[in-house]
Amino acid sequence: MDFKNLAGKAMDLAAQHADKVDSVIDKAGDVVDEKTGGKYSGQVDSAQAAAKNAIRD
Repeated sequence: MDFKNLAGKAMDLAAQHADKVDSVIDKAGDVVDEKTGGKYSGQVDSAQAAAKNAIRD
């Protein structure tokens, strides 16, 4: 199985539906914040921003 090609296809698909993926990224960050009591909210916010930027590139 060609994982590199598969990853590229996944990124292309995510980029085509970036608005929906952004919502999922936000929800995932909210879950992490809830589970950790907001202790790592700064890091979670940074990770969310990086994930959203990666989809757009």
